[in-house]
Amino acid sequence: MIFCNKFFIAYKHMFQNRHFVFISIFILAGITSCSLDRRISKKLAREFNRSKIIDTYQTGFALAVQGKEKIIYAKNADKYFTPASNAKLFTFYAGLKIIADSVPSLRYIEKGDSLIFWGTGDPSFLQSRLKGTRAYDFLQNSHKQLFFSPGRYTGNFYGQGWSWDDYNDDYQAEINELPLMDNLVTFKTVKGRPVITPRLFEPCFRPDSQAIAEPFKITRNFNHNEFRYPDTVIPPAYSQSIPYKTSIATTIRLLADTLHRPVQLISMKMDAAAKTIFNKKREDVLKEMMQPSDNFIAEQLLLVYANQFQEVLSSADALNYIQQEYLAELPDPPHLVDGSGLSRMNLVTPRSVIKLLDMIYKEVNDRELLFSMLPAGGKTGTLKEAYPKTDTPFVFGKTGSMSNNYNQSGYIVTKKGRVMLFSFMNNHFLQPTAAVRNEIARIVTYIHETF
Repeated sequence: MIFCNKFFIAYKHMFQNRHFVFISIFILAGITSCSLDRRISKKLAREFNRSKIIDTYQTGFALAVQGKEKIIYAKNADKYFTPASNAKLFTFYAGLKIIADSVPSLRYIEKGDSLIFWGTGDPSFLQSRLKGTRAYDFLQNSHKQLFFSPGRYTGNFYGQGWSWDDYNDDYQAEINELPLMDNLVTFKTVKGRPVITPRLFEPCFRPDSQAIAEPFKITRNFNHNEFRYPDTVIPPAYSQSIPYKTSIATTIRLLADTLHRPVQLISMKMDAAAKTIFNKKREDVLKEMMQPSDNFIAEQLLLVYANQFQEVLSSADALNYIQQEYLAELPDPPHLVDGSGLSRMNLVTPRSVIKLLDMIYKEVNDRELLFSMLPAGGKTGTLKEAYPKTDTPFVFGKTGSMSNNYNQSGYIVTKKGRVMLFSFMNNHFLQPTAAVRNEIARIVTYIHETF
């Protein structure tokens, strides 16, 4: 009781001075905040300890309140993990910084009766969902002779560390400077007959009596655009997209066939005064990369970024530029070798992803717009099936999955209205991915409901 009286008297004297009032409020707020952080940390530690599987593989986790530097709870947050498609968060942020409004699609000059153009790597050029047509319309409507000059991109058709076994899968289309129609060819049955798009590839498809009939599958020759499928009845409503083998000759033929006019080849260094034709809006392209986790868009965007600061379209140069110009604030430098996360050579730490999420939030500066571009738990994109169906999602972010790895990073909107940043990395597990995904959903939902 004596202590309480002394404390009351001292506090009364403090209130007589206005400065002390402000100091007191500040101190009390700080104490309250620290106390809350400690409670969150203890409760989360208990939830992690409840898990029966998390400690059987490599787990990294970090949680913070948006706008605050301090990480509230961390588990191996300073360790490096394979991010898989969480790497797209870095590509996303780079797009916000490098692309002002719309994606540049072609560079060009006009000389006499000729229009000479160069590619920028634009993934939206006639892409199946984005359907970017501005560059296409520009070429089709020109009254001049068309000349394509290749050579700006001299890199590989695959990113560093990609699995060549996946060459036949639609998520691993090849990289080139003038991509057309996702760099994919689609085979589907319509009224019992095969329909191939683009039609230019129709002669490349052949039934093969030696192919395994079950399951029905189309396989491309690794080095050539030769596609084989079982010589049996094609299943009804069958559909498959396969990466086509890119080359300058294929690009020229496909573009000419699509434009319905000749396109000629020329070798010319890009003129410093070359003008630019822009295609789709930046937000549309970034959203299309993030929600379905489109690897093709992510990889091609690196070439678009390189176009903004140099003549050569180089993924490596773009990644170096991004790291030097925009990622110096991260606590641990990421090791990124591609823009999509297909490579297992990519390495990031959860606490760096947390900082990146904060930077993204501030750069967009529009919560509704940002969340509309990201997968939403239970509603859209790659998070649609990860959380229960809902009209009001509470988690927005990016998944990242490859065999034995599954990650989620993004934003949690709590019932109390807080926006929290989280990065949950899970590497090298042997359990079914669904078990790991459910464990993430359990803990993220707990954060939403409790804090």
